[in-house]
Formats: sequence, structure tokens, C-alpha cells
Amino acid sequence: MADHKTPDYDLDETLLFDRSDQFRALFEKTRSQIIDLLNERAATIKDLADTLEKPKGTIGHHVSVLADAGLIHVVRTKKVRAIEAKYYGRTARTFLLTPLTNIDVDLSPSHFLTTAAAEFAEATEDGTKLEKDGPMSTLRYARIPQSRAAEWVQRLIELSDEFIREERGGDTTYGLVLGFYPTERPHLPDGGSI
Repeated sequence: MADHKTPDYDLDETLLFDRSDQFRALFEKTRSQIIDLLNERAATIKDLADTLEKPKGTIGHHVSVLADAGLIHVVRTKKVRAIEAKYYGRTARTFLLTPLTNIDVDLSPSHFLTTAAAEFAEATEDGTKLEKDGPMSTLRYARIPQSRAAEWVQRLIELSDEFIREERGGDTTYGLVLGFYPTERPHLPDGGSI
């Protein structure tokens, strides 16, 4: 049985973005896909090109941009015939985004939620995908003490970390969207009538 350690190379837990080139490198569709794929295992440019169905030259360019930004690097090499294949991996499991001025990248939560909403809508268009392991969503509201909010945020972070470390297998890539935010929704006053 294959070892499903995720990913199959050592990497730092976090990388704090402190340069604008890191933001520009990550927030481009093909490069984001490469970063996501490398969370599963190390890969060559050919592996990535085949998976993304793009030319090796195009993927090579994107890999170069990501490497120059310090987001990926060569994690091992392997002699394949007369050529030494380079396997790329992420430099960190989680990228921590910090606010930087003068960047032209949309970091608003709506950017991430819009992407997730489009993927969710596509997954639910075909009724056959709505099986027991298919898409599910819910939106709940609860008026809780502010002192508990930090605990909920931590639990959601832990859940997302558990999800990304899940053993790889199967033929479907699933998405997980988490959000926690204050609202202006009205609520009943404490107490109540008898």
C-alpha cells in the first residue's frame, strides 16, 4: 500500500507573506492550481503540465514565478534516463497573508467566497452528484458571547488543517469553505416572555 503522507516531502508549517511579488505569484489561477497540487505531493513540471492539461513551457514559466517568489522549491531530484528530473514542492503548508500596500491583488473574503460559490454551483448543477458524499452547505447564525468567538475561530482553523492533511485517495477533489464573521442581524432580547 502506498504511503499517503501529505505531502510527501518536508516543509515549513507557515510562510508569512511580506513581499508583493508573493501575492502576485499566488493569486493567478494556474499558479494557485500548482500550489494546490503540490499540497498533495512533489511533482515535476511534466506532472503538473499533464494534470493541468497545459504546455510544459507554460507550466515551466509559472513554476519559475512561484520559485522566484519563494513559494515553491526543488525538494528532490531523480535521474530519468539522461536527464535529472526536478520535483517541486511548497515551501510551507500554509501561507499567511498580511496586508501590504500597493498590491493589485483582491484579498477580500468575497474573492474566495465567489470562487467557492461558483465551484459549489457547478457541483450541484448535475443532480446525480447529490449523493451521500456530495455537496452540502448550511448557513447558521448564533448569538454568542464575544469571549467564545476566538474559540470558534480556533476550532475552524483546526478543522481546516485536519481536512488538508487528510489521506489522499479517490478520484474527486473536495473543497471546504469555512467562514466566521459578525453580522448586523437582529436578535431577541435576553430573557423572554412566559
